[in-house]
Amino acid sequence: MSDDLQLDVPFLLGMMRLHEQDELHDPLQLADWIEARLDQGLCWFDHADIYGDREAEALFGAALHARPSLIPRVRIVTKASIVTPSRDASPYGVKHYDSSPDYLEAAIDASLTRLGVERLDHFLLHRPDPLMDAAATARALDNAIDAGKIGAAGVSNFLPEQWRRLQAAMHHPLLTHQLQLSLAYPEPLFDGFYDALLADGMRPMAWSPLGGGTVFEDVLGASLERLATDFASSSAGLALAWLRALPGSPVPVIGTLKEQRIEELLTGACIELDRPTWFALLEEARGQRVV
Repeated sequence: MSDDLQLDVPFLLGMMRLHEQDELHDPLQLADWIEARLDQGLCWFDHADIYGDREAEALFGAALHARPSLIPRVRIVTKASIVTPSRDASPYGVKHYDSSPDYLEAAIDASLTRLGVERLDHFLLHRPDPLMDAAATARALDNAIDAGKIGAAGVSNFLPEQWRRLQAAMHHPLLTHQLQLSLAYPEPLFDGFYDALLADGMRPMAWSPLGGGTVFEDVLGASLERLATDFASSSAGLALAWLRALPGSPVPVIGTLKEQRIEELLTGACIELDRPTWFALLEEARGQRVV
């Protein structure tokens, strides 16, 4: 992987809720927010065309247009292949997936336009498409890389045989996989899924790394709170540190846009956990003793 595609950050900044933050709708205010994150060393921003029904990408692009000096400093991940009911042109108005070359080519071009950048650093297929023509989809992704429109391709929420079928038809490697993984959802560590993506050379990105807040509940939440004091961290920071301790160094995708919360997570995510602490948290998360 080339240097500018390295995900060497404590976490990605997820843009899923950007359209909900009225104070960041002003391009200059959002530019200030982006610049502050860059100054913290957080340069990776995670998008998808369905976030805010494309509004998140457009807002981000308006901020970059207002302050072009930010463009060389930001790194963009975006995703496509989900067609929402409101975007379905058929009489059915049905949510579906589309990995066809025409759709992906148009989606990549549209994201580039909305974001106002010349290249998407990582472009991911957002969901596996049961109707995917692997050879045709592979050709579209390879062509986009060859044309310089995307730096690398990846997938999100794919099962091993789904990504392997696509990879077998591609010339370029699939470099990243965005999967659900957290203390609240550690199942991929025990069903072979996580090992499969590492074995196939993909860098994991973990969406919902705090389990939508469920890591703070019940026995697990109490344990995180108690241990966080010992590490001079927050419960959330400790939960991210637990994730980042895994082989393959998964990169959490956080959802908060609050500056104080980001600072708190930045401090906690960099903690190095010893094995007993890591397994103690795993026991609390799974509600059972390590066998």
